[in-house]
Amino acid sequence: MSRIAFVTLGCKLNYAETSTYERGLVAAGWEVVPWSDVSAEFFLVTTCSVTEHSDKKSRNIIRKLHRLCPDAGIVVTGCSAELRRSDIERLPGVLRVFGATEKSAVVPWLLSLAPDDSPGYFRAWSSGERTRSFLKVQDGCDYKCHYCTVPYARGESRNAPIAEVVEDARAIAAQGIKEIVITGVNTGDFGKSTGETFFELLKALDKVEGIERYRISSIEPNLLTEEIIDWIATGSKVLPHFHIPLQSGCDEILKAMGRRYLTADFARKIEYIRKALEKPGQQKVFFGIDVIVGFPGETDELFQQTYDFLKNVIKPAFIHIFPYSKRPGTPAAEMKNQVQDSVKTGRVERLEALCDELHTAFVAANKGCRSKVLFEQKTRDGMAEGWSENYIKVTRPWKEGIVNSIEEIEL
Repeated sequence: MSRIAFVTLGCKLNYAETSTYERGLVAAGWEVVPWSDVSAEFFLVTTCSVTEHSDKKSRNIIRKLHRLCPDAGIVVTGCSAELRRSDIERLPGVLRVFGATEKSAVVPWLLSLAPDDSPGYFRAWSSGERTRSFLKVQDGCDYKCHYCTVPYARGESRNAPIAEVVEDARAIAAQGIKEIVITGVNTGDFGKSTGETFFELLKALDKVEGIERYRISSIEPNLLTEEIIDWIATGSKVLPHFHIPLQSGCDEILKAMGRRYLTADFARKIEYIRKALEKPGQQKVFFGIDVIVGFPGETDELFQQTYDFLKNVIKPAFIHIFPYSKRPGTPAAEMKNQVQDSVKTGRVERLEALCDELHTAFVAANKGCRSKVLFEQKTRDGMAEGWSENYIKVTRPWKEGIVNSIEEIEL
C-alpha cells in the first residue's frame, strides 16, 4: 500500500480536483497521510498561478517537500504546472508534471507508474466537508481578459455532459451532503463542448434528490441571464448568493482589461437580480464582487470611480480585492503606466475598509428577516456555526445532531 500526501494551493476548483484524486487513490488502497509525514512515498501538489506570488509559493512548497522527504516522488498539477512546466520539471524531487489536459491521467499514472496522456475533461467534486461540496461543472476559459493567464493555464472552455454532472451530484447526495457549490473556471459558460446550456444544467441539478441548496460560484455578469434569474425567483434550490466579478467600476479601465460589459450593464444586472429576488421584509441578496486595483493606467481619479461605484451604486455585501499582478505573456504586462506597489497597497486598504462598512450594513439590513441556516461545524468556543441562505454567518448553542441540519431562524 503506497502512502501519499496532498498539498493544494489556490481556488476551490483546485480543492475539488485534489479531493477527486484522493478518492481515486483511496479506492485503490492507497493511504493518505499529512504532508508533514516523512513516511510519505509520494506528494501530489496542485499549484496556483493567479499571481506571481502564487507561482513562487507553488515552487517554494515543492522545494520544502523535497527537503522534508528527499526520497519521496513529487507529482505536480494545477495552473502553475501548465504555465511554468519547464521550471517545475527542473525542481529536485519532481517525478512528473501534469498539464491542464492531462489531469484525468494523474490517478491512472500513479497507480500504474506508466504514462497515460489522453487529454479530456476531468470531472471533480470535493468530499472533505460534511455539509457542502464544491462540484466542478466546467473548466477552461475562452475570454482571455488582458490581465489573466487562466485561459492559458486551464485551456479552452469545456465541460462534461449534464447527465454526468447530475451523476456526480447524486454521488454527493449519497454521502449525506445537503449543499453544493457549483464551480468552474468560467462557470456560466457551461455547455461549450456539449451543446447544452448553464440554464439547462441548473434545472437538471434542481431535481437531484437529497441536495437541498445550491450556490453558484463566480459567474460572469453577462452569463447570469435574466432567464436564469427569473427561474431562480420561482422557488428553485439556488440560493440568493452570487459571486460576480466586476474588476473595475471605471469604463476606461474595463475596456483596457478587455472585459465584456460596462458599468451601466453591470449595474442593470445587479438591479434586476435585486428586483427579482428581494421582497419587502425578506432577506436581501448577497453579492460578493471581485475587484482588481492598480491595473495599468488606473489613476487616483479612475480608482475613485470604482470606489464610488461600489459604495453608491452596487453596495455589495463583500468585496474580493486583488492588487493587479503583472503576468508575463498577457497584454497588460506590456502596457505603459504600471502602478506602483505602494499605491496598490493604499487602494487595497481603502477598499477593505469599504468592504467592512458595506458588510456591516448588509447584515443590519437583514435583521429581523427569516432565513434557513445550514449548520456546518462546532466552533472553538463550543457554539454551532452555519450560514444563512444569503451567506450570513450564524452561531447557536451547540447541541447533538445540529451539524448538517437546516433550521429556519430570524436573523
